[in-house]
Amino acid sequence: MNTEELKDIAENLINTFKQAGEESIKIEKQGVQIKTKEDGSPVTNGDLKVDKIITDQVIKLTPSIPIISEETVDLKKKNKLETYWLIDPIDGTKEYIAGREEYTLNAGLIYQKKPVLGVIGVPKKNQIFYSYGKGFSFLLENDKVKKIDCKKRSPKGKVLALTNHNNPPEIILKKLKEFGATSFRKLSSSYKYCLIANGDYDLYLDKVRAKEWDDAAGQAIAEGAGAIVTNLDNEFFEYGKEDYRNPTILIKRNLNLND
Repeated sequence: MNTEELKDIAENLINTFKQAGEESIKIEKQGVQIKTKEDGSPVTNGDLKVDKIITDQVIKLTPSIPIISEETVDLKKKNKLETYWLIDPIDGTKEYIAGREEYTLNAGLIYQKKPVLGVIGVPKKNQIFYSYGKGFSFLLENDKVKKIDCKKRSPKGKVLALTNHNNPPEIILKKLKEFGATSFRKLSSSYKYCLIANGDYDLYLDKVRAKEWDDAAGQAIAEGAGAIVTNLDNEFFEYGKEDYRNPTILIKRNLNLND
């Protein structure tokens, strides 16, 4: 797929993400209905509604590309795909249930085992981040679009980090020290990728092995803006794993986090 094709798909998802975001807020105000999935994690009527809105549009845009959604995937079947969509309708469901702002809506396109397109909506912040290749990551905020490029916006001389823990395990604390992090905060949803892509934070580390749909859209956006995404051993990785489980995650805004 070439850049123009990817651009067309990404831009044709923007209004869909606006609609899905508005619907998620509407459902939250009306009262979220919660069920428990087989793995013990929560799923809400908001997840299911957003999933349908995004999936329906993706099918219209790319009818021949399979879709893997967190809410409908059969984990008993091994993944053998190399090109497919990954949809996480609401990443940060617990935050969504609690009425917080951090939850995100996500769609990422994997092409030949690499994330090449990503769209992330942050409804309560009125933001949509999207990317369709290296050098083509954007933020739509209050109907204004700007290109984002990982340029440092955090204070000079500070290395601001994100983790998935209030009290990080020893391996993460060692890595934070290794990278010279001067502070860190917890952030669970894919919004972390967006904050690094926009240069607001410098670093994210997590030893928890997330599913591919948790990372695909964010990785496309961060890498499109110039960030480096590897595992904690600085090794690049591919998608298309049989169990959809990614390795540990390390996101760096730049090789030199002070630049």
